Amino acid sequence: MVRRGVVPRRKPVKGVAEARRIQAILAGLDEMYPAATCELVHQSAYQLIVATILSAQCTDKRVNMVTPEVFKRWPNAEALAKAKPKELEKVIQSTGFFRNKAKSLIGMAKGLLAKHAGDVPREMDALLELPGVARKTANVVLGTAYGIADGVVVDTHVARLSARLALTDEEDPKKIEQDLMQKLPRERWIEFSHQMIWHGRRICFARKPNCGECLLAPHCPAAFAED
Repeated sequence: MVRRGVVPRRKPVKGVAEARRIQAILAGLDEMYPAATCELVHQSAYQLIVATILSAQCTDKRVNMVTPEVFKRWPNAEALAKAKPKELEKVIQSTGFFRNKAKSLIGMAKGLLAKHAGDVPREMDALLELPGVARKTANVVLGTAYGIADGVVVDTHVARLSARLALTDEEDPKKIEQDLMQKLPRERWIEFSHQMIWHGRRICFARKPNCGECLLAPHCPAAFAED
């Protein structure tokens, strides 16, 4: 636990010192979240890609309340491709943007059937060809379902915390991802995203980060800035 106090804001350093700071951040994340993983409940790559599409602008908790019915009624890509939009919209309505999400889900399922025999592909380019799938969703599926580190998941938590930790000064998710891929060891890409998301939900809140409970505070230029 970090003792509360004033930590002066400072500009990130470069070279060896910056590499050591990043290693300290990774060590702190390991200590706080040794078992961090995706909090979307799923049993297969198909279920994960569906849940991840539903998670846009929605909490994982809400998605996990909705997906049991989705998976029961449309258990695979073949069933989902034949779903009636209005019926699917009704089931997923509470996740928000339900009309667009229903369109994406049905289009994604049809894409899986047309090009991948109903299976979720293991390649980034193939995933990005599917309706409703951008890099965030593709990285979630590749990393969590298949253990493939092809990129870094950049959601709102990862973007916000990466800026606070001075790991990027970009605002576009694609550019943030490129910064993180350059600065982090590839073997940490998957775990780092899970840990940062957990950290954003448990300690580094958007409005009032709990810096006094954060092991990363000594290495964070924004620590205690909200005090």
